[in-house]
Amino acid sequence: MYKGTMCEFGIIDEIDRNKYYGEYEPEKYDCIYVDSDIVLDWWEMGLRRVKTYVGGGFDKEFYGIDVNGVTLIPPESLPELEKVVESDPRTKEDQSLKELLKKIKKAKEENKYMICFGV
Repeated sequence: MYKGTMCEFGIIDEIDRNKYYGEYEPEKYDCIYVDSDIVLDWWEMGLRRVKTYVGGGFDKEFYGIDVNGVTLIPPESLPELEKVVESDPRTKEDQSLKELLKKIKKAKEENKYMICFGV
């Protein structure tokens, strides 16, 4: 598995199930950066139970985050993702994880999709 990259998490204000989200637009979604090594560590912490879509659309259902591509995270998966991030002891110290947790909570409250660009 490739390591040493970043994952950028943002919120999609209005989801369009017919749109292709594969374009790299982190500014559009106000993305924050998390080291992909941390995201890969979450696999055993429950990330594999988080239902997502990969490939920039809704054709490919997946579980987890594609650290080398685009992942769409539906609102119903956000509570599980939140649990994973909260269970990581690094969240208490790591500013990027604190910011991610805030972003997840905001998306959850507003019932919005999140997007993750693995770069």
